[in-house]
Amino acid sequence: MTHLRIAAAFLLLAFTAAAQDSIGLNALRALDPTLSGSGVNVAQAEASFGPDANNGNRPIFEVSPATVGQPNSLFVYTSGSGTATGVPPPNAAGSESGHADAVGNNFYGGSAGVAPGVARVDNYDASYFYNNIVTAGVTIPAKIINQSFIFTGLTSGQQTTIESNYDNYAASKNALFVSGAGNSGSVSPPATSYNGIAVGAYNSDPTTSGTGPTINGRSKPDITAPAGETSYSTPLVAGAAAILVQAGTRGDGGTGTASSATDIRTAKALLLNGAVKPADWTHTATMPLDQRYGAGVLNVSNSYDELKGGKHTFTTATTNSVGGSHVPPIVSGSVSGTLGWDFNTIASSPMTDAVNHYFFDLTTSADSTFTFTGTLVCNRQSGQTGINNLDLYLYNATTNSLVSFSSSTVDNVEHIYVPGLSTGRYDLQVYKNGGLAGLNANVVSNAETYAVAYSYAAVPEPSAATTLLMGLTPLLGWLFCRDHRRPRCL
Repeated sequence: MTHLRIAAAFLLLAFTAAAQDSIGLNALRALDPTLSGSGVNVAQAEASFGPDANNGNRPIFEVSPATVGQPNSLFVYTSGSGTATGVPPPNAAGSESGHADAVGNNFYGGSAGVAPGVARVDNYDASYFYNNIVTAGVTIPAKIINQSFIFTGLTSGQQTTIESNYDNYAASKNALFVSGAGNSGSVSPPATSYNGIAVGAYNSDPTTSGTGPTINGRSKPDITAPAGETSYSTPLVAGAAAILVQAGTRGDGGTGTASSATDIRTAKALLLNGAVKPADWTHTATMPLDQRYGAGVLNVSNSYDELKGGKHTFTTATTNSVGGSHVPPIVSGSVSGTLGWDFNTIASSPMTDAVNHYFFDLTTSADSTFTFTGTLVCNRQSGQTGINNLDLYLYNATTNSLVSFSSSTVDNVEHIYVPGLSTGRYDLQVYKNGGLAGLNANVVSNAETYAVAYSYAAVPEPSAATTLLMGLTPLLGWLFCRDHRRPRCL
């Protein structure tokens, strides 16, 4: 048993070191070593492996601070058995879980984690967390919540209820849930919620990661990260989100942008837009994301560059009759720079659609072609069963020709990817379909707040470091978590 633990620790360290390179973390830290999630409160909800007979039958779900290289004072443990603050497991709340340790190591581990500088970790038993925090709407300190577990054996009605509870909480608390998509079959709750990020595993075996669409036809997962299973890809994305929140809080997105830069819609748009496309990535206008890869493979360096590109408001706004033409208007001015983001509001009416136009002039002679990536994110509003239908269009503003568009009626994410774009003037349009709220399926309110991220820069291919990860996949999958309780870890 001792040898197995040593081998597991060595492989996990090698796995994470390779992942750091392949997700752009090493490049980001070379640029700014202080980007570590500093000051950000996070949570880790863990499915229990059952009662610990040697510890008062308390649940087995806790991270060991020593194992992840963090001080005891960083942790607060909470379960149905109680709460323990700064006391390593076993304690009044529960006992240590090897799965929780592995997830925590990738998330905020002191030597190998994506966000080792986080300010606080609330470690919850997942059943308690869902029933007593999410469903009850209790405010917690955490901004980013990692969920490397799924619910199983649900009816469609139960799944709908779980999704609604998570979406209501996310929208009302501005809390970002980063959830594992599942290790096989379709994407499972809670990753199926609209307002969270569903994470798949990018590895050599496509059968070890949940794929879309959801039961109601939506694109999930949202993104992938290199790992043997989704339990361990999910904390890589959660750690990247913590870094973006840290950067946004300190003003890296521009003066006076801290509030909008740290909104969960902005963080989600930046993470998805910075993702790198695998060679076989594909999507359609009505299915915005690839059903295996989502927007692609996490690259936190790309996402940070887009945050750093700054918040730029739309050039002009127009309206047209519902379903009418919306070719680019003739206006002067354009958005400065080729990468950045915006957090804004758009309002339609019962009789008109609304369009916010972002004009770009691509004239750099040294770069005759560009790869355009654009991502639009809105929330399913708290208390709503449907969503406002927002679309994303890219027009050539010189010829008034449509280059590409994303117009799903069921997704709250729209995504455009156009390699080989020539120089010229372009109009990126955020489009809100009009109609009478409550009677039109595409409208739940006249106004909707959204985040949009964009890049006209070249996107690099995934690092060769992923080769090592693929080779480690079978052993990592065997070493950790094969429990089938509800909820269960991945």
